[in-house]
Amino acid sequence: MQTLERPRQAGHRGHDRGLLLIGLFKLAKSILFFCIGMGAIHMLHKDLGDVVMRVASALKFDPESRFVTLLLDKVDLIDMHRLKLISLGTFSYSVVALTEGVGLVLEKVWAEYLTLILTISFLPWEMYELVRRPSWFRLSLLVVNLAVLAYLVWLLRRKKPAAVLELPSA
Repeated sequence: MQTLERPRQAGHRGHDRGLLLIGLFKLAKSILFFCIGMGAIHMLHKDLGDVVMRVASALKFDPESRFVTLLLDKVDLIDMHRLKLISLGTFSYSVVALTEGVGLVLEKVWAEYLTLILTISFLPWEMYELVRRPSWFRLSLLVVNLAVLAYLVWLLRRKKPAAVLELPSA
């Protein structure tokens, strides 16, 4: 019986599923933030209050509801300059997440370190937000990021001795 698996080359190992999962998550985040940036650009020359009212009507929300009123108040704070900054920020974050995702899927060590550093840098903000306004969503986000952090630390520590053993002797 013939198998459909490719023969493994010497020294070749399978993909790390944890890195693949984290990399695909980062790629999905990249797409999400790219779409948000495109949406912000699309809204540049539109009356945001009118857009909110049309969306509220399409979703069958009462235009006089507290939610719609709150949303209209918040939208009034967004001018064209702020919308440009939002799109620039989301596009920038999209590029960073894309870089992380591609690097992790390709199992590049630099991407593991980049993801480790970025994950650590966001932890204080996530903890502050969780303390300020506790929610299951914020707690879940923190737990996921702590799990990613723990996995990357474990993986990098596991790889370190192997890298030392591969150094050529003089």
